[in-house]
Parts: sequence; C-alpha cells; structure tokens
Amino acid sequence: MKGIIFVLFYLVILVPVAAQDFARKQLDKSPRKHEWIKVKASQDREIKCFVAYPEEEENTQALLLIHGKTGLTDWIRSFADQVAAEGYLAIVPDLLSGFSEKYHSTNDFSGPEEIRNAIYRLEGDQVDLDLDSVFNYVQKMPICNGGISVVGFSWGGAQCFRYASRNNKMKTALVFYGTPPKVTYAYKSIEVPVYGFYGGADKSVVATISTAKTIMEGNNKFYEAIVYPSAEHSYMLLGEMRKGGKANKKAKKKSWKRLMAILAGQG
Repeated sequence: MKGIIFVLFYLVILVPVAAQDFARKQLDKSPRKHEWIKVKASQDREIKCFVAYPEEEENTQALLLIHGKTGLTDWIRSFADQVAAEGYLAIVPDLLSGFSEKYHSTNDFSGPEEIRNAIYRLEGDQVDLDLDSVFNYVQKMPICNGGISVVGFSWGGAQCFRYASRNNKMKTALVFYGTPPKVTYAYKSIEVPVYGFYGGADKSVVATISTAKTIMEGNNKFYEAIVYPSAEHSYMLLGEMRKGGKANKKAKKKSWKRLMAILAGQG
C-alpha cells in the first residue's frame, strides 16, 4: 500500500515537471515574439505578465488567460504561444505577483505544493482587480481591436466564470474544467456568453454543471457546457503529453477546434 501511495505521489509531482519540459521546448522553437511586461495595478503594485504576439501584428482579438493552481507555468505560456500562432494576441498575468516580500512571482516558490497553497490564499477581490488592470491594459494595446475573451483553466476556470459576473466588456468567457460561482446572485450580473469545457472523468467538477445550467437559464444567460467522454481534469495539458492518454488527446483536439470556432464567431 505504501508503494502505491508513493507512486501516486510521484506521478502528481512528475506531471508538472514533464509538462514544463515539452512546453519549454515548444516555446524555444516558436518563431513568434514573446515578452515579459509589468502592468501597473495600483501605486505600489505591479503584475508580471507573459505576452505572446501573432506573427502578423495587425489589429486582432486578444485572449486573457488565467492560470490554474500551479501558477504561471511553461505550459500556459506555450498555450498562449499556440493561440498567437492562430493570429491572436495572448496575455497571461501572474496572479502571484507581489504575493509577499519573499515571493514576488510564481518562480519564487519552491514547488507545486507551495504554489497551490499560495493560490488558495488569494482573495477574490484582489484577483478581480488584477484582472481588471490587465484587461484595461490589453484594451489599449495598438494590436488589440477591442475584442477580448477571457480563458481560465481549473482554478483559473473558476475565476473566469466568476469574473464574467464582474466584467461585461469581455467578448466571451471560456471556462476549462472550472467550477461555477458558489453564490446565486453572481449569475445575475453575467452579460457575456459562457462556454464550458469539461472532462467526463472529472466527476466533482462535472457534478456542478447541472446547477449552473439551471441558474443561468433561469436568469436568461447563455451557458454552453460540453463534457468530453473519459477525459480527465487538466486534459488540455495532459492531451499534449506523449503519454497523456487517448481520451485526453481526443478531448484536447476537439476543445481546440471548438475554441477556435468560438473565437471566430462560429461557436
């Protein structure tokens, strides 16, 4: 039994490491422009952000990506680069920016567990203010045509769904395996379409869809949730890994196609 527990623990630690390896290689090979910027959120607060530019820097839509509980990883940077390859501007704020005097960004933490603990200590109001600052910054970028969609993964997916109740200027909210708002009144403020992407094996998250649908429909809001059979939580990451599993790879491929169709106004 101890051996099984050790193997499971090892795999939990290994997945983020392996993901960073292949993602880093993809980033190193990319012909697109990447840069780190700092967005001013207040007089004494700046948010570190990763930006991936499309090769044709013409007026285009932008995607604001919200990272998951492992922070701003190489994988989400590689996802931003893949979005840029399709002609969109992509920006990823590090929501652990200025976490404390010791920890200034995701890279300052010792590992996934420490990062996760810090993520869960973030206040919703602070997250919203950070997202507002980055959203407003992107709106003013010459390359952005004003259309900005917000995409979130896991913990970031939950933040994306909740942020949709605060920001009615976004074009769409794209929630990847994130739970809906816990308070019913939050749904009433949502004015943008919400698209959900879920893995069938991710039972605890999938169990929240029915209630969210009922509340959204009751408030005349748009919410389209698709569950991809047998796919796991974080299937967008797992689907890119060599041994990520057939169901995850299939779900990743279908989700990417759906994501592109939504951004093109064909969702």
